[in-house]
Amino acid sequence: MLAVSELEPVSPDDRARILAAPRTSAAHRGLLASLPGMNAVQCGGAAYAEQLPETFPILAWNLERCLFPEDSAAHLSDIGPQIVLLSEMDHGMARTKQRHTTADMAQALGMTYAFGVEFFEMDLGGETERAFCADEFNTCGWHGNAILSAVPFERVTMIRLDDHGHWFTQNADVDAGQPRVGGRNAIAGVVQTANGSLCVVSTHLESNADGPHRAKQFDILMAAVDEFAPGLPIVIGGDLNTGNHMPPDFDWRREALFANAVSQGYDWSFTAEGMTTRPSLITPHPTRQMKLDWICGRGVSCGLTGILPSTDLAERPLSDHDAVFATVSVDLP
Repeated sequence: MLAVSELEPVSPDDRARILAAPRTSAAHRGLLASLPGMNAVQCGGAAYAEQLPETFPILAWNLERCLFPEDSAAHLSDIGPQIVLLSEMDHGMARTKQRHTTADMAQALGMTYAFGVEFFEMDLGGETERAFCADEFNTCGWHGNAILSAVPFERVTMIRLDDHGHWFTQNADVDAGQPRVGGRNAIAGVVQTANGSLCVVSTHLESNADGPHRAKQFDILMAAVDEFAPGLPIVIGGDLNTGNHMPPDFDWRREALFANAVSQGYDWSFTAEGMTTRPSLITPHPTRQMKLDWICGRGVSCGLTGILPSTDLAERPLSDHDAVFATVSVDLP
């Protein structure tokens, strides 16, 4: 996977092709493959250390577009994570003031970053999101996942978990005239710690699907990570959407991905107990609570775990997800 300093934007001709394309998986695969910006990892920022210490905090947070990059960065000060696994990060979207929210958070924290696009979005978003738009257009239309790191990446990659156009074909009626190209992905990077190399992975599984679909995505992810970082210890974190589309209880325990990961040597004790969703400025669901956000590891040990509420000192929600965190150390041979 190509690492670049800037993502190539979608051209007006590309946009016209997307609008004219039939809503089929074959058409979507062709579109996805033809857009360079969706087949690269953008890297930037600056690291503040050469290697991570023996034990350090790692945090995973779905920032729900990231309306407030600097405030979200400041919210992490009590945890002080040296690896931050982010999902639902905007880049050039009207609803987040056309900002590159990953780059802005990285700058606020003094960290380096790797960002990869899940979706090219051609619309401004839902009704609650449009309230935040000052423009009637998106300068880039990128929305994706990222890793922030205190230390340089030795190498990075993006792992596509689907390419069939889950939101391009199945949601054709809902998004009529405004297709969304892309699909769920993971960003993986190798960093150096005092105990050796570590592969860290930020991912986001499908919300608009059932448990077996997500289990298949996690199987794809585990296999791809093994190929990218063979033999290395691994930490995976992100919004796994566990229990989504399982009303009325949204029971995450019915998800097959947990047992599948355990069979591959992963440990889920890196995630503290408790629900991780809340009402927010974009998603004002007052009663629905789910446990969607997780950290798991293999070849690493876990110390303290916790959930960081996403409300700031003024009780303003920065996201509809709370962050999960753990202190980790690479196991010595």
